[in-house]
Amino acid sequence: MLRLKGILMIVIGAMLWGMTGSITEWVLANTELSVPFILTIRMIIAGSSILAYLAIKKEDIFTVVKSPYWRNQLIIFSILGMVGLQYTFTMAIKASNAVVATLLQFSAPIFVVLYVSFNHKKWPPRYQMLGIAGTLAGLYLLLTNGSVSSLLVSPTALLWGVAVGLTFAFYTLYPARLMREWSVLAIVGWSMLFGGIVLGVINRVWLSNEWLIIAQPKMIFIMVILIFFGTLAFLLFLGSMNYITAVETSILSSVEPLTVMVISVIWFDTMLQSVQLMGAMVMLVFVTWLSIGDRKASVEGQVVKQNNS
Repeated sequence: MLRLKGILMIVIGAMLWGMTGSITEWVLANTELSVPFILTIRMIIAGSSILAYLAIKKEDIFTVVKSPYWRNQLIIFSILGMVGLQYTFTMAIKASNAVVATLLQFSAPIFVVLYVSFNHKKWPPRYQMLGIAGTLAGLYLLLTNGSVSSLLVSPTALLWGVAVGLTFAFYTLYPARLMREWSVLAIVGWSMLFGGIVLGVINRVWLSNEWLIIAQPKMIFIMVILIFFGTLAFLLFLGSMNYITAVETSILSSVEPLTVMVISVIWFDTMLQSVQLMGAMVMLVFVTWLSIGDRKASVEGQVVKQNNS
């Protein structure tokens, strides 16, 4: 039941994250709002709201930031994980669109597998090598539509896409100890607040003219949706790691691009070309293969351990 709970959490969280990606694409295409400004407002309000909610419930939210060891880990996660993932993902949307940015994010399992293999000082198992090769093949078809001489996204979009994969992998792996020691809500709340403040200070958002845009009733409504569902997506994603593995978490989020594709077809009338669509499906098949193989290896390892004990 706990494993099923983790699966449901990551699937729902991925769908919500995909939905907010499509909304963000609309905002960037139809307003003058910049990526740093959107993310600063989004993270500060979301982080403050979560921490205020926990404080009202009289939960401990300050011990984690009072301890130098945990505070340092939290700050690293805030900047490289929370800000890193949101910023690179949003910039990838701006440089291409929500569908391509979301699919490029699925290079993350490759980085997760490579990191775990490097950490254990051994080559990935054959099923993971096959999964990586298949994912890269699907990514190639997505980006080129099968033509060696053409790249359907700009080099800038490709670079941001790779950055999304790296930051998503970091976001998946790094906070594992934080999640075990402290409340998921507290970690998300502080990391969003810290990340939003850092991003706001760097870009001096208090001097921006974008405040006039965001004060419009329509934009207030859109920002409320982005903040609420975006934050819920992060909470569900991180919370799922208490019940399933990091590799499985990154794999099961494959429902996210499917959500974005459906929304893009309905809302933006955007559809991938046939070979691109085949590439996207190939990517999803092979990242699912990685997930199944990881689960099988985990079960076999437990059986061997029990037989040896």
